[in-house]
Amino acid sequence: MTMLQHAILVLVIPLVSAGVIALFLRRAGGIAAAVSVAAATAIAAIALILAIHGERFEASCEWLRLGNFALSIGIKFDDLAALMLAIVGVVGLCIHVFSLGYMHDDEAKARYFGGLSIFMFSMIGITLADNLFMMFIFWELVGFSSYLLIGHWYERRSASDAAKKAFIVNRVGDFGFLLGIIMCYWSNHTVNLSELGSGHLVYSRLIPLLLFCGAVGKSAQLPLQVWLPDAMEGPTPISALIHAATMVAAGIYMLCRINVLMVPDALTVIMWVGTATALYAALCAIVQSDIKKVLAYSTLSQLGYMVAAFGLGSLASTHDVGGMTHTIVIAAGVGAAMFHLTTHAFFKALLFLGSGSVIHACHHEQNIFRMGGLAKKMPLTFWTFTIGVAAIAGLPFFSGFYSKDAILHLAQEKNTAVFVLLVLTAVLTSFYMVRMWKLVFLGAPRSDQAEHAHEGGLTLTMPLIVLAVLSICGGYTTHEGTGLIYGHLFSGVLSQIPHAEGAGVFIMSLGILAVGAGIALALYKPAATDALAEKSPGLFTALVALRSSFDSVYDYYVTNVQQRFAMLLNFIEQIFLAGLIVRGFAGVVGLFGLGARALHVGKLNVYVYWFFGGVAVLWLFAIGVL
Repeated sequence: MTMLQHAILVLVIPLVSAGVIALFLRRAGGIAAAVSVAAATAIAAIALILAIHGERFEASCEWLRLGNFALSIGIKFDDLAALMLAIVGVVGLCIHVFSLGYMHDDEAKARYFGGLSIFMFSMIGITLADNLFMMFIFWELVGFSSYLLIGHWYERRSASDAAKKAFIVNRVGDFGFLLGIIMCYWSNHTVNLSELGSGHLVYSRLIPLLLFCGAVGKSAQLPLQVWLPDAMEGPTPISALIHAATMVAAGIYMLCRINVLMVPDALTVIMWVGTATALYAALCAIVQSDIKKVLAYSTLSQLGYMVAAFGLGSLASTHDVGGMTHTIVIAAGVGAAMFHLTTHAFFKALLFLGSGSVIHACHHEQNIFRMGGLAKKMPLTFWTFTIGVAAIAGLPFFSGFYSKDAILHLAQEKNTAVFVLLVLTAVLTSFYMVRMWKLVFLGAPRSDQAEHAHEGGLTLTMPLIVLAVLSICGGYTTHEGTGLIYGHLFSGVLSQIPHAEGAGVFIMSLGILAVGAGIALALYKPAATDALAEKSPGLFTALVALRSSFDSVYDYYVTNVQQRFAMLLNFIEQIFLAGLIVRGFAGVVGLFGLGARALHVGKLNVYVYWFFGGVAVLWLFAIGVL
């Protein structure tokens, strides 16, 4: 098989899996799970084969033509796609295996695994798409599949509300994304990614900012971040798959795909949106008591890091691909953003699955203040979770240290204010992660659920081990963007990762970790109450208010503006459209009908009179009188 056929196969496999489950296995949860996991295994294997082989290619065919407009479907497999596909494949497989244990007793297991397969199909479609229209189609399929998975336990009102909220909020961003695609086509007569990268473009501030709206929705940036914390109502493996490693990363990936369309003003806006999101989410995470909500706000913050990195500038790059030298325009921010996306996928999936292991062991208890003492009861989960915490906190020699180093160094070079805010965010990250780690695993159990917790089976623990290994060594790269994990596979993307020389960044990272973790260790004792709320109630209340401020504003807008406007439109529809126009015209027609019916009296002489009357009127028209 050619590499192109491999790429087509990796796209088709999850679609076939979803179709088989939907058509034949809706009542056979065990078989459906086996089919879905087999599909995920094949996806991971083919993704790694494509990456290791080193061949990069493009292919497309015309799908639909309307006049001069042609819609193509095609595949663009370059270093960027290879890196993203490898992430989706490997992390997706780990989450499928974890789901075997976590969802073992779920009555709707077939629907769950079918949803996983259709999500994998949608995400791979985004990764391989060679044009923005095709990307948008799969973009919407990702929204649909995430709606299904978030609302898996739809009998819970909170889960169904969260699914609807995620779907609606993402449609707001997607509307801007679609307008950006249309405007790009109108201005440049193409939305093919390669043609955009090689042709003479019409540059505009509006096009990249409209396209960025899609990333604001999918990657949950301010002000559309409100859906992601609520989406934790879905099963924990879904939180890992959609809201840590893949779906929310689609926005970052899309930005890197359209880097050639960026202008300095747009990059500045993107940089500040990402920075604000990173800091806001870190502040919100401090006051969370739900273990998954802490990780949700952590995801928001790390996504803000990636968006800020992307917005921090671009360079020209010359590199070797397949023995040929290519000169392309690639952002230093692209390298830093994709590097952090990669390491984040590993350690955040690890943290979410670790939290799933804890929740499963504690009989679905999610309050960190009702846990404690789990280090001795769940040693494997404890040590792998600790590795995840070390990675996200930026402990040297763990993956997160290297990718955060790249972003902070880039910010230090480009914008001092952004650098200061991102350093503050890093301190807060180590603070709230160590806080959660200490409350969950140390001390004595603070509930019956924690008292009787125990380690899960192999399907729950094996993915943790794999992701823990990747969280340790997944960040090793040299200054040329090559190393133990990546080799030369993704050099076109990772060669632009900025690195600082000397011990300065190493010392800074240790300082950030020492300040954040030190305050958390000193402030929090394993207890059933929040130490921050007790010792600084004013600050705690302010942070809680900050967390709920956006939802409050949106609730006010929906209740007092949108709902009233909808009621006004309903009033106009009832009175004018349904009443005056529809029923009014119907009344007039009915009146004519009554009059016409009254003329039909059943007497021949009356019909003769009407006949002659009609002839007279026709004659008057003929001679021009009427």
